[in-house]
Amino acid sequence: METTNHITIEVAYALPEEQVILSLEVPSDCNVEDVIKRSGILESYPQIDISSDKVGIFGKMCKLTASLRDKDRIEIYRKLIADPKESRRQKAEIERKQAEQDKLAS
Repeated sequence: METTNHITIEVAYALPEEQVILSLEVPSDCNVEDVIKRSGILESYPQIDISSDKVGIFGKMCKLTASLRDKDRIEIYRKLIADPKESRRQKAEIERKQAEQDKLAS
């Protein structure tokens, strides 16, 4: 049951092997941090650290103090294991060396 002073919010968290989306109704004056704490996700996934993990609303980074609108989805982002730039650089280097070897072999 939706009332004017409550909004429906989703909290999403993805791991390599599973994705969790929790839907909850909260007072309309709740901010991102309030909703994350109310969702219970911190108890289910103790590796989440909202003091350091980044969060966003529909893929746009935001602060824990950000206000919310009805039907927003809060996303909690995991830390990257590898720096994407460094991974691309390493891949390009491997491909370059492979191309050189292929050239020498032919």
